[in-house]
Amino acid sequence: MPSRTDSLRRIEPAHGLEGDVAVPGDKSISHRSLLLGALADGRSEIKRFGSSADTTSTASVLRQLGVDARIDGDLATVDGVGVRGLKAPAEALDCGNAGTLLRLISGLLAGQDGSFELIGDESLSGRPVERVATPLREMGARIASTDGYPPVRIEGGSLHPISYELPVASAQVKSSVLLAGLLAEEGPTEVREPRPTRDHTERMLAAAGARISYSPGRASVWPVKTLRPLSFDVPGDFSSAAPFLAVGVLMSGSRIRVHGVGVNPTRTGFLSVLERMGARISVFNRRTVAGEPVADIEVSSSELTATSIGASEVPLLIDELPLFALVAALSHGESTVWGAEELRVKESDRISSTTRALRAIGVRIEERPDGFRVRGVPTRPGGGHIETAGDHRIAMIGALAGLLSRDGVQIEGADWVEVSYPGFFDVLDSLRI
Repeated sequence: MPSRTDSLRRIEPAHGLEGDVAVPGDKSISHRSLLLGALADGRSEIKRFGSSADTTSTASVLRQLGVDARIDGDLATVDGVGVRGLKAPAEALDCGNAGTLLRLISGLLAGQDGSFELIGDESLSGRPVERVATPLREMGARIASTDGYPPVRIEGGSLHPISYELPVASAQVKSSVLLAGLLAEEGPTEVREPRPTRDHTERMLAAAGARISYSPGRASVWPVKTLRPLSFDVPGDFSSAAPFLAVGVLMSGSRIRVHGVGVNPTRTGFLSVLERMGARISVFNRRTVAGEPVADIEVSSSELTATSIGASEVPLLIDELPLFALVAALSHGESTVWGAEELRVKESDRISSTTRALRAIGVRIEERPDGFRVRGVPTRPGGGHIETAGDHRIAMIGALAGLLSRDGVQIEGADWVEVSYPGFFDVLDSLRI
């Protein structure tokens, strides 16, 4: 991975964007497909796999655990070892920058035999893990963190089911507990959420043959002896599509079509927000792929008005909130986000890093403890220098800011975008009119 101070890239202004885009496979689904494939009996084949630095870390960790997991372009294959077949390695399991991996695999390892240590890079080592460790300990897991942060040490053993209410809405914590529930001695294990979060784990567990019951805000899973292999095409990652939707709406004279995008309603809050602001959006060719709703999306330049996003809506667009701040900056009126404390514990403190990045190009944005307030001006910002703080989402909004600016933007740490979207800058360049 790049360091936080290298990979300078300058993005010059564009006069319009037009064209068709096919984004990488959904990163959240790609992570989960590898993990569940590892527990299956037989070979799983996942097409349109979202290959990135994060998902590569998941495959690497699984190989350390004795699983033949391979990524070849957009095809991933996993030779499963069975529900309790993961083997403890002599060395630590390096999760790189992948917080999803660290949190989800903690649930799987808690019910295996052996001792495991999870480590990560500098960014991951600064992200809290107790919110995952706490419910797993209630299930009987033996987990030790380092003052609440990685490295994490897990002594695998027997687990019992629990009924757990999440204090903070988190799909990753929910998923970790459900995965541990597969290994409990009896069932069911239930998770209740204060607000519904993405349900990819529940859908994929059902596809693998697990007994699971779920509805918005609640999910229960029963222990399994076997899981069947997976074979499906991964929908396009909505979070990777979102930057193209945003810049297509913001830039005068633009029209962009993104094909094969996952439109799971637990992920597409950003689309709803854009429509509320007045964006011209068409969602068409709807279909279902491996239990996930998929569609094509077309956007064109629109005049936008400000809006507010509150706590109940935050889980549905948590990854797109920095992008929303940029959209709000070029809209009419004052926009606010509140109830988004979760942004403080992402790859960076995304409330602070988003605020710094946009202020650097002249945006009037005010940081708040649980969000931000943006005073929009529908005109091109002047340009400037943006530091990504080692965060791929900030690198993306820096790139869009450069296209939308008058004078261009220099991005420091631009290559962090590879964490989720290799080739992102090339795709942006191909859309210039």
